[in-house]
Amino acid sequence: MRAIRPSALTGRDQGDGTAAQPTRYGRRGGWLRQTGWHLVLSVLSVCFTIPLLWMLSSALKENKEIFTVPVQWLPAVFRWENFVSVLSYPGYPFLQFFSNSVFYAGSVTVATVLSCALVGYGFARLRFPGRDILFGVTLATMMIPYVVTFIPTFLLFKQLGVLGGYIPLIAPALFGEAFFIFMMRQFFRGVPKELDDAARVDGAGEFRIFWQIMLPLVRPALVVMAVFTFVWTWHDFFRPLIYLQDPDKFPLSLGLFTFRGRRLTEWHLMMAAATLMTAPLVILFAVAQKYFIQGMKMFGIKG
Repeated sequence: MRAIRPSALTGRDQGDGTAAQPTRYGRRGGWLRQTGWHLVLSVLSVCFTIPLLWMLSSALKENKEIFTVPVQWLPAVFRWENFVSVLSYPGYPFLQFFSNSVFYAGSVTVATVLSCALVGYGFARLRFPGRDILFGVTLATMMIPYVVTFIPTFLLFKQLGVLGGYIPLIAPALFGEAFFIFMMRQFFRGVPKELDDAARVDGAGEFRIFWQIMLPLVRPALVVMAVFTFVWTWHDFFRPLIYLQDPDKFPLSLGLFTFRGRRLTEWHLMMAAATLMTAPLVILFAVAQKYFIQGMKMFGIKG
């Protein structure tokens, strides 16, 4: 058998117990791959950022500057007063819409986090007959389109006489969300069971174990669930459109639509309102970024 020269080996044992140094081609190939991935990610990030930048630029322009050809990315004069005009526009209570969105998104987020954490804990740590079957049925509900259950749900709330308020929008969150229940179950299953046993020996009840021991250990998962739920609810348009009739109860998603319907040509004010609507989500992600990224990494490992 022909002997293999040590210089032909890259990154493996040469026979004398020492690892071979990477060749010049290997170093260059790794550098090229890394550079290529960075270029691809840079192009994708620019593509995702362009609409946001255009919205912010349009919010600082005059109306006639928005649709100029060629595109004028920077306004001739930065008109910060557009944001003031949105907040004080006659017949458009932006602050009322904003407070409605905070109440709506905040209530749904709290209800979803509590309900999904409780149900996920039950599926992960408690033993009862039919647990696995019930968990399978819960996961199967993710395959049912929302439009299939919408009409029965609407008729149920109509029979209860609660249409026109926030009860039909918030109450379903008290019963959990299948995807987040699955996510919380995976996190709770990753917590060592010795902690449960030690707490029970000290006389702790099941709810105390859940509240004081388990929840702090899965805080990144709670933050991920809260951020996703808040963002989805903040942008929710369909359900408020169906259940709410009083304009004073509209969230920002509906309020922005009514502003567009009344003042179709004032795009600079509409872009200013859209920027103000997006700002809380950017701030929320900046505040929760540490736990959000940590939770996503943990879910990728545990899932």
